[in-house]
Amino acid sequence: MKKLLIALTAVAAMSGSAFAADMARPYTKAPAPVAPAYNWTGFYIFGGGGGGIWDAKSNLVNLPGGASPFLPSRDQKVGGDGWFGTVGIGYDWQFAPTWVAGVFADGQFGEIKGSMSDPLFQAEGQVKLRTSYAAGVRLGYLVAPSVLSYVNGGYSGSEWSGSTLTSVFPGTAGALTTPSFRRNGWFVGGGVENNLDIFGINFPGLFMKTEYRTAFYDRTTLQESLVGFGPLTQGVTFKPIVQTISTSLVYRFNWGGPAVRY
Repeated sequence: MKKLLIALTAVAAMSGSAFAADMARPYTKAPAPVAPAYNWTGFYIFGGGGGGIWDAKSNLVNLPGGASPFLPSRDQKVGGDGWFGTVGIGYDWQFAPTWVAGVFADGQFGEIKGSMSDPLFQAEGQVKLRTSYAAGVRLGYLVAPSVLSYVNGGYSGSEWSGSTLTSVFPGTAGALTTPSFRRNGWFVGGGVENNLDIFGINFPGLFMKTEYRTAFYDRTTLQESLVGFGPLTQGVTFKPIVQTISTSLVYRFNWGGPAVRY
């Protein structure tokens, strides 16, 4: 009997120690939640408008079969300005916590118009950049979770109007013409894109971007024609550089989706 009492006392002592240890176990807080990271990966569309200027080097040259000794040989500079609208589509990849890369295509429609001249006939007229289009890539850095600063570059094409040149010589007013034409080239630029927040009201998926771009186009030679006499054996060279700045609204289809963690 004595041995049984000793055994029960030992069991009770051990159980009490275990219970006391459980009661004394320190409290640990749950891990702090991870702040969500915005997901820039996905498709987007945009539309907006802006303004631009172009400058071009131009000169008169002899065409095959022409041998006029009176053509000026020095390049002259012509240029213009105007407004345009733009629409586009793209896709971005967020490949690191603060880096985004993407591809895109867009078009610009409007009239950036300026001068075209013929120093031999002392004639001047207008030429217009009617449409330009681009396809390229961009690389950006997230200066804030919803603010992207980026650079871009790629291919650019353009469509220009023909021109009618008015001469100061009597009897030749409006008689000189040049044809419409297309030019290919390349562009570089950059901008900032940020989540739209107006008066403290946030619009999920809606962004605004402002972008600057410079496009460089190939030189072309435009044959001049004299109304009533047909094409001449001289032409006007044209090598334009176009600078634009635009602001667009952007809608990102994936915004507000699952957080991105690395």
